[in-house]
Amino acid sequence: MSGAKDRVRLWLRLLKVVRGIEHRVRDNLRRDFATTLPRFDVLSALSRHPDGLKMSQLSDVLRVSNGNVTGIADRLGEEGLVERVPVPGDRRAMILRITQRGQAEFTRQAAAHESWIDEMLRDVPAAEARAMAARLTAFADSKDEKEAAHAQ
Repeated sequence: MSGAKDRVRLWLRLLKVVRGIEHRVRDNLRRDFATTLPRFDVLSALSRHPDGLKMSQLSDVLRVSNGNVTGIADRLGEEGLVERVPVPGDRRAMILRITQRGQAEFTRQAAAHESWIDEMLRDVPAAEARAMAARLTAFADSKDEKEAAHAQ
């Protein structure tokens, strides 16, 4: 078998595994927290940026459009999980920031998320998981560098 076919087979297996895990995570979030993966992702991103993010920055972090984030942010805001804060010196811009209540809720969800993933990947030894993650990170970083060089 050629290297190209091996790589396509690898891609298809990665995709199948990721989609299966994502489907189970979505189901678990809906069942246990009455929430969605996009909402979880927004809270996760904001929990890593306690000073908040502009909507465009949040969209970049999540790699989705501003329109996708706006509706989610609105609903999370109505529930008191995030707040919009004006950007000093820019009347039009707002920063989205996780609230204490939002951080507490995210902490609960993140603990459950970690246990779900741990259970789903329990047959992967920790050392192997670290090695696989490092290889995928190196692969992603090399792709980012190539894309940046190509864009120049």
